[in-house]
Amino acid sequence: MRLALGLSYRGSAYRGWQSQTNGATVQDVLEAALCRFAATPIRVSCAGRTDAGVHALNQVVHLDTDRDREPFSWVRGTNTYLPPDVAVQWCRPVPDAFHARNAARARRYAYVLLESPVRPAMEAGQVGWIFRPLDQARMEASAALLIGEHDFSAFRSADCQALSPVKQMRTIRIGRHGPYWRFDFEASAFLHHMIRNLMGCLIAVGTGARDPAWLAGVLASRDRRLAAPTFSPDGLYFLGPRYDAELVLPEHTPAFDWLPGA
Repeated sequence: MRLALGLSYRGSAYRGWQSQTNGATVQDVLEAALCRFAATPIRVSCAGRTDAGVHALNQVVHLDTDRDREPFSWVRGTNTYLPPDVAVQWCRPVPDAFHARNAARARRYAYVLLESPVRPAMEAGQVGWIFRPLDQARMEASAALLIGEHDFSAFRSADCQALSPVKQMRTIRIGRHGPYWRFDFEASAFLHHMIRNLMGCLIAVGTGARDPAWLAGVLASRDRRLAAPTFSPDGLYFLGPRYDAELVLPEHTPAFDWLPGA
């Protein structure tokens, strides 16, 4: 049978999602836990490959197994063998044709940013940081220029393996909650480092270093050299994919209510 799992993790201790020979990735620790629980080798495929230091609230993976166990057993049993900063949140049986990545209709991310003269301490590794004041109206005007289908090559990492740089940006929402800013992005898909590169540009606009219209020129140029430097991964959260409603897969986990601006 094919199963889908929803996974939350704090990415600070890991070298991203993708399995590596040193075993220091989220995929490595998840597959090791699944193998111990099921007593058989198990491989998973994910909805979105997060970078080193990036967190997830509802990463979705799928796996194939001949072990006949209840969904709640896959959750609790696997979590027994996972480290404290990674936890399976839910499990659902899915059709054999389901693929966590290919079936996704959209993907969602949030970036949480602390605006403060002093660097974070309690929330270190969980938020980005800027010590200069930000202007919300300027950032919203600039973000509006990104909505729609565009070639996002100017915000693409040189290591990006996507077949096409053309993506549809559906929404960008910017809100403030005390000293914390929250930026929400939803698109058909994202390129490698795309959100972190966009964050660098939006912050440049928000601090007044760049004019809001500048971002339109960067987008049109398709030239990564014209955009701002890649911003920190610390405050980036993969909120998860969206699937067709008939699959009835959860789009919310308890951590959504913990994140500022829920």
